[in-house]
Amino acid sequence: MPLLPNSRTEPDGSAVIRVLSYNIRSMRDDTDALARVIRACEPDLVLIQEAPRFFRWRKKLARLALASDLVIVTGGATTTGPAILSSLRASVERTEDILLPPTPGLHRRGFATAVVRIAGARLGVLSCHLSLQKDERYEQSGMLLDRLAGLEVEHAIAGGDLNERPDGPAFRRLAEGLTDCRAAAPWGGEHTWTPGDPYQRIDAIFATKGIEVLGCGVPTGQPGVSEADLRAATDHLPVLAALRVPPS
Repeated sequence: MPLLPNSRTEPDGSAVIRVLSYNIRSMRDDTDALARVIRACEPDLVLIQEAPRFFRWRKKLARLALASDLVIVTGGATTTGPAILSSLRASVERTEDILLPPTPGLHRRGFATAVVRIAGARLGVLSCHLSLQKDERYEQSGMLLDRLAGLEVEHAIAGGDLNERPDGPAFRRLAEGLTDCRAAAPWGGEHTWTPGDPYQRIDAIFATKGIEVLGCGVPTGQPGVSEADLRAATDHLPVLAALRVPPS
């Protein structure tokens, strides 16, 4: 399997970036394996789901960022789980943590959002973890599209745990308004859940239409990413995308 392009700045100012989306199950598993997987993927941006939310959650997330050679951008308990980490290549322009309308009896959901600059590119970023309940999940997919448009940037990405396969209504709604990066340029593995026996794709990265997808999938062939670490790190497999973002 060919390797994904490394991060770089093109002569015209466009940025080739690596984006990783990862449900880390509140860091309840092997955090050393988790950090090794993230570090080996060499991401510019990491869209986290199920970040720690309770006692000393900030310290736990900071420890993961440090072990992964990254910094915290936003999110965590303030969004009920979604968070964004970045490399020092990204300059953060602004952030906003969003809490979605609650549904009695269901876990409240949120979005971690930011606008960042990488090289000559300006990019909106959103990390999400959609509902387990079908109707609420569909409503949240519309809120995601609205929130992404509300960032008022030409180029944006969104990613996370959708709790739904590509043939589901929420997933399809997102894929109609955005580019499903895995479908556009398949690379690596397809299925993201569960690590022991992956059989469905419920985690994804999406991009607005002006962004070129160079490859996207589970980084099973990425140097430094072992199957043992993928199994030990958490109960989801990560999604890694290489994207070319035009200058803004």
